[in-house]
Order: sequence, then structure tokens, then C-alpha cells
Amino acid sequence: MRRLRNVKIVATLGPSSDTYDTIRALHEAGADVFRLNMSHGTHDEIRAKHAIIRQVEKDLESPIAILADLQGPKLRVGTFEYGEETLEEGAPFRLDLDKDKGDRSRVCLPHPEIFAALTPGAHLLVNDGKIRLKVKDCGPDFANCTVVTGGVISNRKGVNVPDVVLPLAALSKKDRGDLEFACALGVDWLALSFVQRPSDVEEARDLAKGRAAILSKIEKPAAVENFDAILEVSDGIMVARGDLGVELPVQAVPPIQKRLTRKCRAAAKPVIVATQMLESMIESPMPTRAEVSDVATAIYEGTDAIMLSAESAAGQYPIEAVTTMDKVAAEVENDPNYMQIIAASRGGRQSGVADAIVAAAREIAETTDIKVICCFTQSGTTALLVARERPGVPIIALTSEMGTARRLALSWGCNCVIVEKLDRFKMAVVNAARVARAGGFATEEDQIVVTAGVPFNVPGTTNILRVAPCDERLIYNTDPG
Repeated sequence: MRRLRNVKIVATLGPSSDTYDTIRALHEAGADVFRLNMSHGTHDEIRAKHAIIRQVEKDLESPIAILADLQGPKLRVGTFEYGEETLEEGAPFRLDLDKDKGDRSRVCLPHPEIFAALTPGAHLLVNDGKIRLKVKDCGPDFANCTVVTGGVISNRKGVNVPDVVLPLAALSKKDRGDLEFACALGVDWLALSFVQRPSDVEEARDLAKGRAAILSKIEKPAAVENFDAILEVSDGIMVARGDLGVELPVQAVPPIQKRLTRKCRAAAKPVIVATQMLESMIESPMPTRAEVSDVATAIYEGTDAIMLSAESAAGQYPIEAVTTMDKVAAEVENDPNYMQIIAASRGGRQSGVADAIVAAAREIAETTDIKVICCFTQSGTTALLVARERPGVPIIALTSEMGTARRLALSWGCNCVIVEKLDRFKMAVVNAARVARAGGFATEEDQIVVTAGVPFNVPGTTNILRVAPCDERLIYNTDPG
């Protein structure tokens, strides 16, 4: 299904979007990737949504990526005698391992790992940062704090610890079970929460055993500090601005978003910008102007994908939210300034034959009357390299691997098409021309650029670039291969 924009849209499924008709309508409206949130719903419910997505994919003959988002360890306070208490600024407050119900002076924090990592002066944030505590002194089973920002604290509210790297694995026992379930089900991407270090990603990769690509969620200060190493071992990145905006000053998030987006593009790895993009559309059929500007900013920065969370999962207007994103993306990408900004943010010269091939493909397409770049890809690497170039013409990724086509549905500009395995370059060019015509990308009078690797069906062998006519008769007459 051809899109009239390059940035991709990720839509989270939930109670508002769990039927065939709604999921199909979401895809037709613009959703390229469906996110299954493993924090909500049973395995049976997740399995049912997965089956519907695959049926929509089959019915529309359009590869769809499925992203399973693992919950990660959840840090929460215990319970209070009366359900909640009001903490006053400047008052003392103690966190400990005592399981007795809390009061205005203390509450249980059933996470000894936190106490092991705390030092005096560290901060703890409760309930998305609405309550802020500063550690005065601490031990292996307690932390005596001062209330810096007061307010109401209630049962089982979440706790963030921004100042220290916690000795916690990114995968809880639940996550390990969910990971195996999702991989056996056949998802394309696994989103890993609570990433702090590269070893967190490597652990998930070992468990996935190649059955799904690994996408690291950047939501903790430690992940920002270790980003280069995390990016190196990840297949993709999500800039999860929710927790990131809690654990860091809110004004720090926009420059971090821009910096991480550019690094992902330089590494030819897809990046998603997520959280509160069209938050008001949970209850309103129209977004705010600020939300539209936020979505547009991410697109101007060159992100691969933008994501809807509660807007499509639990909101009243899931299809309208996707439609709005689609329209904003198309409008931004039609702005002449868009390609100027994208070109200006293009990285320096890369090394390697494949890098040179895709850079040449982009330059040829932009300086001549080329209609589309067609890349044959086995593992997806060639298509990712072409997408990194952000060419001014469409990209068609042709592959015989359905898994590759699905994973590439997350990547900027990639129109994914399944083709039969080929062993001759001439037939690759013929197939590319047929797909370009059938998809409305070009006519018989047009020319296309074709990239591929010889020998065929071997990952990492991109070594051919061909400017070819879309008229098959001319291909047969001019190509002796």
C-alpha cells in the first residue's frame, strides 16, 4: 500500500482498536506498524490482535510490522493505611523494606536494588515526578529523605531514580516470558524498556535468537549517557519521551530527541519518536496546534517513525488520530524547506562499496529525471542504507523475505514489495520496472535506479547500480545479462 509520505506511523492497539474492521481502517488511514503493549492484556488477547493484523496484511497484500513492547521492571511504592497521604515540602519521609502499610512519615519501597544504589543527595521521583524526594542518608534497607516537592502520594505509585544506574536487568521474569511468547507468535520488532547499558540489549538479543529485531527504548538518563554503545548493539531506537521527561529536566528532552535522531540516521538504524504526540485526541477529534507542531518537528528532524499510544489504543478517535498524523506528515514533506533541512543534516561521507552505491543512487535520482530507487535486499541492509540517504524520490525495497519486508515497514520511505528469488540481474531490473509501474511510481516512458548485490540472495553484497528504463522491451534490448 503506497503512502504519500516517507515517515512511518506506529499505532498502539488496545480496547479502542481490537477488531478487524478498526485495525484494517487504521492501516488504510496510514498506520504502517502496530504496537502491542505487553503491559496490558493477556497472551490470548495479544494473540488475537496479532492474528487480525496478519489477516489484514494478507487481505490488503501490504506488509505490516508488528512491534511487541516489553513492560520492563516496574518500580513502585507499597500501600498506605488510608490509601493516600499528603506530603509537605521540607518534611522528612522514609522509604524502607518494612511491608507494613505506610503513613505520612514512611512507606515501603519493595526494591532492595534501589537502596543498594542510592547515595546521599540522590533524588527519587514518585508519580511521574509530581512528588520529589532527596536522600539525606541511606542504608541497604532504608532511605531517609526530605520532601523537595510535596503533594498527594497514594498506593503503588511509580518511582523513578534518575541520578543512579540501578543494578536491575532490563528484563524481568514477566518480560522473559513475554519475549518468548512474542517471538514464538512471530512479531517483527521487540521494544526493550528500562535500557541502561549495552548488555541489557545483548541479553534480549540472545533470548530472541534472531526471531525479532531489537529496538531499545531510551527513557533513562543512563541510556542517554551510554547511547552510542547502546545504538551499536540495537537494530532500532525509540525516543520514549515520557519517562525521559520525568527523569531529566523537560527542557533537556527536545535537544536530546534531535541528537539521538541524527545519530540513528547516521547509523542507518530506524528511530521512533514517541509519547504524547497527539495526546488531546484521546478525547477530542481535533489536536492542539502545539501537538501538530510537535509531530511536524519530529518529521523535520528526519525521524523514521512517529508513534501514537493511548490515542489509538484507548482513545475515542483512533482512526482520526492516524489520519491527522498522515496529513501532517504529507504536508511537512511537501514543504520545499523539508528536503533542504534533510539534505543539510545528511552525515559525512561513508566508507564501503554499499555506502558509495546508495549515495550515488541518491545523487543520480536527484540530478536527473529518475522516478524511483529500487533496491533488492535480502537482510534489509541495502534498503536501510538507501533510507539513510533520505532521497527526494520514493524507495521501493524488493525482497523475497517476508520478515525483511515487515521489519522495513518501520523505516523511512521504504515501500516494501515481496518478489520471487532471482539469480540474474536482468530479471531483477525487469521485476523492478514491473513493480514501479504497477505501484504507480513510474510509467514506461520513465527511468528508475536499481541497486542489488551479486551474487544474489547473499546479505551484505550491494555492488551494482543500474539506471534502467521502465519499458521492458528496452531492458531486454540493452542489457545482455
